Amino acid sequence: MGDDVGGLHHVGHVVRDMGEATGRYRRLGFTVSAPAYPVLPRGTGGPAEPFGVANAHVYFPGGFIELVAVLDETGRVPGGARPIPLQVPDDRLPGLVAAIRATAVNITSFLRRFQGLHIVIADTPDIDGVAARLTAEGVGHGGVHAIQRPVETGTGTRMEPARYLEISDPGLPAGRVPEGRIGFAENGRAEAPGDRRHAGHPNGATGLRECVLCVADPELSELERRYGTYFGRMRRDRTAPGVARFDRANVTVVSASALGGLLPGERPAVLPAFVAYTVSVPDVAATERLLRGNGLPIIRTGPGELFVPADAALGTAVGFRQDD
Repeated sequence: MGDDVGGLHHVGHVVRDMGEATGRYRRLGFTVSAPAYPVLPRGTGGPAEPFGVANAHVYFPGGFIELVAVLDETGRVPGGARPIPLQVPDDRLPGLVAAIRATAVNITSFLRRFQGLHIVIADTPDIDGVAARLTAEGVGHGGVHAIQRPVETGTGTRMEPARYLEISDPGLPAGRVPEGRIGFAENGRAEAPGDRRHAGHPNGATGLRECVLCVADPELSELERRYGTYFGRMRRDRTAPGVARFDRANVTVVSASALGGLLPGERPAVLPAFVAYTVSVPDVAATERLLRGNGLPIIRTGPGELFVPADAALGTAVGFRQDD
């Protein structure tokens, strides 16, 4: 169980202000794509208009960080954002509008909890196998969805096929679990030679390394059991009581009482919550110099690891770890 999981596909940082978020991420040393937003008619024959959510991406080989903000009802869009026209047959338009509206409702509900990390999607080479496994385990999910998503590349924006699955808690709206949105996405096709999207980041980041989920101490055992059905085998950290690692998904679960040992000074606004993610860098000392030069606070947690506190990174701690 869990052999169909291959690390993190992406994490989603839900923000109130996309302009502020892209600026902050650039101070963190990331190369950020221009925000994009969907444009479509809300009814047959109606005018095409901005609708749903805007997003921007920090790309790595094989994964990404997504910044997500809800568009308001006035149609106001973030400065510098790119419209992505969505074209569908008339008979499919109501379903697409309903799906986009549901996504916006979920993102709004996440933001009411706190600004920060709410979306964690694991990578898999076999999304259909994951769906069958979860069904056999009694885990609720919405089935496998096939979509076309806009991807910014070195030669412009193109639409790429994607297949994904969202886990659903029986007591919550579709696509929701208590800590946010958890799911799986199937590996996309390989990038074309020379089409490297964003080839480098000033902070040196090379890929997603880990995300951290914090839970109240009395709920730790139940959450470990639940995540075991999602991601397979769990490994307890013998050096840190209250910490469990799901290595195939690169997800770490920590009790609230043990969080200070991993991320000194961090205090989640609510529980359960994704409180941090970490990226790999080739030279953590060089990354530290860049971050300090950009006026960001740094907390060292070891000779090869540091993080920027959540208060300085719009609600989620951002870690940087020396490549192995």
